[in-house]
Amino acid sequence: MLEILIVIGAVLLLSVVLAVGLVTGRGKRSLPAAAPPEHPVLRDDLQPPEPLRHVEDVEAPLLTGGLDVPEPTAGRLGRLRSRLARSQTTLGRGLFALLSRDNLDDDTWEEVEDTLLTSDMGVAATQDLVSRLKTKVRVDGVKTASELRVLLREELVTSIGRDVDRSLKTLPHADRPAVILVVGVNGTGKTTTCGKLARVLVADGRSVVLGAADTFRAAAADQLETWGSRVGAETVRGPEGGDPASIAFDAVKRGIEVKADTVLIDTAGRLHTKTGLMDELGKVKRVVEKHGPVDETLLVLDATTGQNGVVQARMFTELVDITGIVLTKLDGTAKGGIVVAVQRELGIPVKLIGLGEGPDDLAPFEPEAFADALLGDEAAL
Repeated sequence: MLEILIVIGAVLLLSVVLAVGLVTGRGKRSLPAAAPPEHPVLRDDLQPPEPLRHVEDVEAPLLTGGLDVPEPTAGRLGRLRSRLARSQTTLGRGLFALLSRDNLDDDTWEEVEDTLLTSDMGVAATQDLVSRLKTKVRVDGVKTASELRVLLREELVTSIGRDVDRSLKTLPHADRPAVILVVGVNGTGKTTTCGKLARVLVADGRSVVLGAADTFRAAAADQLETWGSRVGAETVRGPEGGDPASIAFDAVKRGIEVKADTVLIDTAGRLHTKTGLMDELGKVKRVVEKHGPVDETLLVLDATTGQNGVVQARMFTELVDITGIVLTKLDGTAKGGIVVAVQRELGIPVKLIGLGEGPDDLAPFEPEAFADALLGDEAAL
């Protein structure tokens, strides 16, 4: 019995030894060796990379395009006539429809007056124009559309003023540049007008210095400087809230130093009812005139304000000697009769008109072209 137990124990021990050996052998089995990495193919034609450069060492690309080349002013109003005519031919159509009636009685002439009044022509100018029309129609017996158009055009040009001097004094004097002061109430577009006028002068071969004397509106000087930089005009500016008269004086001084042809001075917008601000405008002009007389003082009027613009203009003329009117926003909802009203009431010529938002939409005023635009093309009437 004992021998049997010994044999069984030996067998079990042998079995355990064999099992342990098998497990240990499996644990020591080696994994297949990984393939060695492939070396990149070496090429003789490759160049070593350039060393890194600091940003300061890299030259900026040259800017292309340069300065803007403004559109020539000769005939500019003619090229913009179609835009003006699109918004103004209602006046021409209305007048033609009334004057083409077989019987021009008192009621018809009252309608003619109403049509002209709604164009912001003003009472006095309207009555004068209607009186002349009545006489011409009665004496000449005007009947056809062509004859009516010739008559209306002639009388409108007469009302606007054919022989008025509308030239801008922009040529330099022997020892100093011409000086143009731009004034007006808030929101009429003075700064934009200064920028566009600079383009007009550059297009005509003038060298220009801009004076940013509007120190109350934070963006005014930046806006003016942007306009000037586009055409190569230097802008003289000062600190926000600084003395406008001092900046205007420095602008003219700079114009003398660089021998500029023209100095344009943009002033702050001011309500015509604010006595203090209006007095300040007088100070700006007096200080500038230490260099010499101001050649032009242009009053910028918003054409859409109608007869209120005439009231504004009258207040400005009492303080400074206004030499010319710039009518802005004369497209869209504007009414062309305001040209006649301003000139008749104030005796001051309209010299420039703004016909849109484009940089070259400021044009010298031409009575004949303007009358054509108001009446529209004969074929469309």
